[in-house]
Amino acid sequence: MSIYQINKGVSKPIVFKGLKAQYIAYLAIGLVTLLIGFAVMYICGLSLWIILPVVLGLGTALFFIVLRLSHQFGEHGLSKHFAKKHLPEQIRCRSRKLFINLKKTGGPYGN
Repeated sequence: MSIYQINKGVSKPIVFKGLKAQYIAYLAIGLVTLLIGFAVMYICGLSLWIILPVVLGLGTALFFIVLRLSHQFGEHGLSKHFAKKHLPEQIRCRSRKLFINLKKTGGPYGN
């Protein structure tokens, strides 16, 4: 007789410290960008007394913004929000030919 462990979280989204799904990737991309920015500013010769507060401030802001977006929109809500913004508010049809042809053919599926 075999005993198998059941993973009850198979269909649940990944959650890390309150961040859900794609927001973990957004935070990771932002942190890598900050690391590259730190390296570029250090190579350019800026003082660490200037670079560190800037990078730490931007990193803190990034974390809180991504955390707020994760709580506000949820797992798929941000992509739905952006998709809804791209929908037209109204569709204009300046001709009646479409509707006349529908009546002649018997419907959109040619019934």
